[in-house]
Amino acid sequence: MSEESRKETIGFSWEDLGDIAEGRPNLGNLVPVSVYRLLQFTLRDAITEAYDDETARKLLVAAGRRAGREYCRNVLDTALGMSRFLADLQKKLREWSIGILRIEKSDLERREFILSVAEDLDCSGLAVSDNTVCDFDEGFIAGIFLEYTGQEFRAREIDCWASGERVCRFEVAPGD
Repeated sequence: MSEESRKETIGFSWEDLGDIAEGRPNLGNLVPVSVYRLLQFTLRDAITEAYDDETARKLLVAAGRRAGREYCRNVLDTALGMSRFLADLQKKLREWSIGILRIEKSDLERREFILSVAEDLDCSGLAVSDNTVCDFDEGFIAGIFLEYTGQEFRAREIDCWASGERVCRFEVAPGD
């Protein structure tokens, strides 16, 4: 395990999520999107207040990257070829109510993609603010691709519901 990989697993692993079926026998695994956003947006606000907006953005990307790697390890089938892996990712993101993924452009040889996510957990339905807000999603997507390929990836949001689009769109390519 590389030093980078080891650092990412210190303090969090999939098992830390606990046994939800045992712990929530009546309320179950589901929670309203507004509760998720309440957590994320107040966390962003607290980090911005303590540091600055750029630090908040970087920390949310880093958290998303860790979450994406764990999600890939524990939910997705990494033994599949890239095309089938992407189909599995589409299916699982929808099943988990994270969003509806569409692969708009795919260059498998260069490993470059344009992905869009409709009904995005982070921002669909927000007021237009001329800003992209899906920093966690950028990290989440990059983390999934890193875990699947073993290669560093970057994901950059180029369109967002909050900037006036009806889907979030990400450029995904190898890099850091």
